[in-house]
Amino acid sequence: MTTSLTGGSSGSGTPTAPRAPGTDPETRPRADVRTGTGTGTRSGKRRRRPPHTPLAPRPSVPLTLVTGLVLVYTLLPLAWLVINATKDQNGLLDSFGLWFADDSHFWDNIGRTLSYDDGVFVRWLLNTLLYVVAGAGGATVLAVLGGYALATYDFPGRRAVFAVVLGAVAVPGTALAVPTFLMFSTMGLTNTPWAVIIPSLVSPFGLYLMWVFAAESVPRELLEAARIDGSGELRTFVTIALPLLTPGTVTVLLFSMVATWNNYFLPLIMIKDPDWYPLTLGLNAWSAQAQTAGGEAVFDLIITGSLLTIVPIVAVFLLLQRYWQSGLAAGSVKE
Repeated sequence: MTTSLTGGSSGSGTPTAPRAPGTDPETRPRADVRTGTGTGTRSGKRRRRPPHTPLAPRPSVPLTLVTGLVLVYTLLPLAWLVINATKDQNGLLDSFGLWFADDSHFWDNIGRTLSYDDGVFVRWLLNTLLYVVAGAGGATVLAVLGGYALATYDFPGRRAVFAVVLGAVAVPGTALAVPTFLMFSTMGLTNTPWAVIIPSLVSPFGLYLMWVFAAESVPRELLEAARIDGSGELRTFVTIALPLLTPGTVTVLLFSMVATWNNYFLPLIMIKDPDWYPLTLGLNAWSAQAQTAGGEAVFDLIITGSLLTIVPIVAVFLLLQRYWQSGLAAGSVKE
């Protein structure tokens, strides 16, 4: 004889109490794990998108398109320069500007650029390095010393110096070119390297940047502790403050170096001797000789020289990017 069990059986023949509706695991509805839908307990584990934050913003299609256009606009001239540096004079005139010619003359163009006109390109490159090392390097040293002094010492007229520095930042360099030329002409320094180096030593923006950076990165308490321990001002600056100022120093050095490397207008009015030309004036002279009677057109050498001109700047930026990025962000957050 068999026994009828209304509430189910555990298999031992002992009758059990009836289960409440919805609590039977065999009849309870289950959540669909694949789709994340359901009405049971597992539906509470439905995947949710993380909230959008300033660090993880909501994707924007118009902003992405605008950014893409800006990226193309920025990289297109560089791509054109690299592509056309592989062509000779005939290839430049016969082929499409944004695609390679049949034959590559890249290494031949580099050799001809360095040896053309008795290697004057190398002379212009050395002149540019001289202006950058002496001008940009000197401007960085003066900016570091001045910014540190203005940030750490209190003296009468400090606010007036701040106003003068801010006013000097707003004055464009071209507005000072003619007065500077007249002054250097009176002193007999035109057509000499000093006419380019000395004006490059003045960098109001670099001084202001180092002023702000030194005020944020060099604690007054640290300097006072060093003085109490008997450290002199020069030793305190060299051993304590200068390492803390390294990111700002590299940032100012890069800005000054790029400004001096690309400087065109000041050497144009100061230098007449081609032996003292920087690269900017030298490449312009090669371009102008094609417009003179009997002048040789060397557009392939001009393009290759332009490519060689930007290589040192790009290399320096890539090598020092971790310093200047941290220097630019200094002082952007207040605690």
